[in-house]
Amino acid sequence: MPRWILLLLALTLTGCFNGLLLVPTHVGGPVEETVIEDAEHRFCLNKVAIIDVDGIILNAKIGGLLGGGDNPVSVFRERLDAAADDKHVKAVVLRINSPGGAVTASDIMYHELIRFRRETGKPVIACMMDVAASGAYYLAMACDRVYAHPTTVTGSIGVIMSLYNASGLLGMIGVRSDPIKSGPNKDLANPARPMTPEERAILQGMVDSFYDQFVQVVARGRGLPEERVRALADGRVYTGLDAQKLGLVDEVGYLEDAVQAAKDLACVGDAAVVAYDRCAGYRGSVYAGAPKVPSEITVKLDVPGLSGPTAAAGFLYLWEPGLRR
Repeated sequence: MPRWILLLLALTLTGCFNGLLLVPTHVGGPVEETVIEDAEHRFCLNKVAIIDVDGIILNAKIGGLLGGGDNPVSVFRERLDAAADDKHVKAVVLRINSPGGAVTASDIMYHELIRFRRETGKPVIACMMDVAASGAYYLAMACDRVYAHPTTVTGSIGVIMSLYNASGLLGMIGVRSDPIKSGPNKDLANPARPMTPEERAILQGMVDSFYDQFVQVVARGRGLPEERVRALADGRVYTGLDAQKLGLVDEVGYLEDAVQAAKDLACVGDAAVVAYDRCAGYRGSVYAGAPKVPSEITVKLDVPGLSGPTAAAGFLYLWEPGLRR
């Protein structure tokens, strides 16, 4: 009997499991238009496209309980391309619900949105939902205007590299690190030993460089002096109301307000609202990787901070409120 079935049976027998709903999804395929709201006038061809940015921003496939999943950077590019290619799409609303993610992935998506605006001339309005923090806020800086809900959590302007020193634990069980390396810094950030001051200085310098880039993106996007941005960019988060008072967003409102603002900037009085969803498969952009064909069904159990997208060493524009530092 497969291991995942045994696991589900064990959970059921202990009374700790109330059921599992497995919903088939299509991943790795082309995006297709879905009409969310028709135009008021029957023969109006104008459209406003909603493009969603959800979850952790990574340039890699993000799987669910049974693996698989989409590459957020690739899907974002595909949706932008669909909006660019449709002459009836007059504006875009970027609906963001994300705590951020990897430094490079966030910057790629920012670059792609800047390119979209430059090449199409179509206005883009950011609408922040529950969370639009760190790398997700970075992305919003590429938009013409930024809306936040009153209860949005945003900001978290900064960089983090999540590292752990497990040398004490390993010492208790008689394990020590003994790498063979080509240079003194080849095992930089090795969790099996304490970090040296020289190593910390190297990594801190890189974090500071990425932080400076973030500050410049915000200063440029918000039209604020860098000194003002640095005063606000200590890593803290802000409510949508506070962010508006501080100049980090333009307006406090709701999704319908962002859609109306998109129509106004595009100078159209009426338009249908559309989105782009998945169907079955191919690689739709230069950022897509080869599709994975699993040889068995695997139930994925992620432990925050110890598994999943933030487990590997990497520089992150990410808000991680659930982990202690």
